[in-house]
Amino acid sequence: MSAAVYVLSSVTGYVLTSALLLKCPFLLHRRKRETFRCRHISHRGGAGENLENTMEAFRHAVQVGTDMLELDCHLTKDEQVVVLHDTNLKRSTGVSANISDVAYADLPQYLCKLGVTFKRECYVQGGEDKQIPLLRDVFDAFPDTPINVDIKVNDDTLIKKVSELIVKYDREHLTVWGNSSNQNPQIPVLFSLPRVLLLVGLFYTGLLPFIPLKEQFLEIPMPSITTKLRDPRQMTRGERLITWLADTLLMRKALFDHLKARGIQVYVWVLNDEEDFKRAFDLGATGVMTDYPTKLKEFMEKNNISKSN
Repeated sequence: MSAAVYVLSSVTGYVLTSALLLKCPFLLHRRKRETFRCRHISHRGGAGENLENTMEAFRHAVQVGTDMLELDCHLTKDEQVVVLHDTNLKRSTGVSANISDVAYADLPQYLCKLGVTFKRECYVQGGEDKQIPLLRDVFDAFPDTPINVDIKVNDDTLIKKVSELIVKYDREHLTVWGNSSNQNPQIPVLFSLPRVLLLVGLFYTGLLPFIPLKEQFLEIPMPSITTKLRDPRQMTRGERLITWLADTLLMRKALFDHLKARGIQVYVWVLNDEEDFKRAFDLGATGVMTDYPTKLKEFMEKNNISKSN
């Protein structure tokens, strides 16, 4: 009997302490300092309004008033850091070649029309700019704009060169990236996929409030948008179940609020409909990543959503 009482009291104490620290993490952790705060994030510069990852897309997003540009990086054969999403050039340029096998000067231009990855059966027509840009050109053009750098391959040379560019352009306080290397601890880092899985596990076991976190940003998808990207009638019962389960586990206001209280910003991607914008902000997401910067800007203005919200 005494053992049962001891176990019950211990479990009760743990649950209550975990619940208290979940709500009031400042009792155990020092809040991380925010060097910038972003609500409006343009995915690939706004891939639904201009050709993705082009200077034209980035300029348009900044003119709209985006808080952050999200872009992707690869290394060319001559070790130039370029802004491009795919490892292979086929989808974006029509040329079937890996970016790592082509020198920068020989890179083909973007196709005139590209599909929008996160919008079913939707295409965007390009303007005059069809050039694959260098990362340094983006840094040079937008010195005061926070940039979310997605390094597409785990390559030490690529990571090193991106880090060197960030330092050269004095952007350590305006850049966030995700990689498994610790080459520059001064650059704010995103949760990696393994760390996201660990984070979710800690949250549901009640351990999260007790654990220190090195990351400053959580960037996660909203799984429910899968049903908009694919015909639900063509999804198997198992796929629908996995989507529902992932959405239920990840889209948790209590988790988002706890992280924000610790100074960790939460970005949800890639949302292109008003109902998804609303859901993300209602759940407490710090920022929303979209292919349609104009649409998100109009939604935020209509609903009085600002950086201070």
